[in-house]
Amino acid sequence: MDHAFQAILAAIASFFVVMILLAAAIILCQHYRKSSKAQAQPQPRTTQVRQGDASLSLSIATVDASWSSDPNLIKISWEELARATDNFSPHLIVGDGSFGLVYKARLSTGATVAVKKLSPDAFQGFREFTAEMETLSKLRHPNIVKILGYWASGPERLLVYEFVEKGNLDQWLHEPDVSRSPLPWPTRVNIIRGVAHGLSYLHALEKPVIHRDIKASNILLDSKFEAHIADFGLARRMDKTHSHVSTQFAGTIGYMPPEYRDGVNVANTKVDVYSFGVLMIETASSHRPNLPMKLGPDDIGMVQWARKMKERFAEMEMVDLNILRQGLNLKEESVKEYVRIACECTGELQKERPEMPQVLQWLDNIPL
Repeated sequence: MDHAFQAILAAIASFFVVMILLAAAIILCQHYRKSSKAQAQPQPRTTQVRQGDASLSLSIATVDASWSSDPNLIKISWEELARATDNFSPHLIVGDGSFGLVYKARLSTGATVAVKKLSPDAFQGFREFTAEMETLSKLRHPNIVKILGYWASGPERLLVYEFVEKGNLDQWLHEPDVSRSPLPWPTRVNIIRGVAHGLSYLHALEKPVIHRDIKASNILLDSKFEAHIADFGLARRMDKTHSHVSTQFAGTIGYMPPEYRDGVNVANTKVDVYSFGVLMIETASSHRPNLPMKLGPDDIGMVQWARKMKERFAEMEMVDLNILRQGLNLKEESVKEYVRIACECTGELQKERPEMPQVLQWLDNIPL
């Protein structure tokens, strides 16, 4: 009996020891979970964001920028961005970027920014987010739009940029507005020069960046009408000795080079040069590149139209009539040289097209 009693006592004692250990384990797990949640909550941090020439103090809920190796980028809370965009109100939409809408937003500190909300159900949206974070966050140039922060959680992806006041070039060329005058010729040339500066910078990097979607809606204009290249969702880095091979074509109808039409999907810097040449013709004429042009009884593409007009020494007839109506003294030699450069950039073969530094040198010598 004594042995049996001792065995029962031992079993009871063992049971209590196991229960105590189990309770301790449960308490430790709960403590760990609470601690993890507390660490995951965004903690206020102050950084500096530039808006134009003014340095604005930004104190908002942020966490570590785990998607970016750039310590200057901050992860901004969803709550802050939802409040800043009035819960992503349609009234605040200022652009339609690839795979997402762009909103004008006012942060809690008063800083005005642009917020791109990528499509949560599209693989392309996730890929664009990664491309912009990996490419644009490392670029620093006055003619390239600045990325300031982001939000990433689950399927949601948002990118936060500096706000560029005057909208995009497409709006100024193709959307009539009685509140604004048509862009004068010198302004148009200077915008094109700014784009050329930005592309020259991209192509001269140790690992050149191909933008692959140069078009009027991706050229933002600040208060002084300086150009800022935006939307790097299709951009790719490449080794200087190699072209980038893609499994699909990238770009916008009307701006894509003829090699894409022929089924060649090898992209290098000359792809950007061609799109830039199309942009030059569009900026001078205010004609959309994806629409046919009338030349006599025929409908032809805009690049072919520009070549025909050049052959006929009719470059002045290419210029937007709104410029001519302004009554300003438009130099014929300026227009002729501008069209010549555009035609060089839109060469049928890649090897015929110049590099961007050469294009920039030509543009800088255009008399205005």
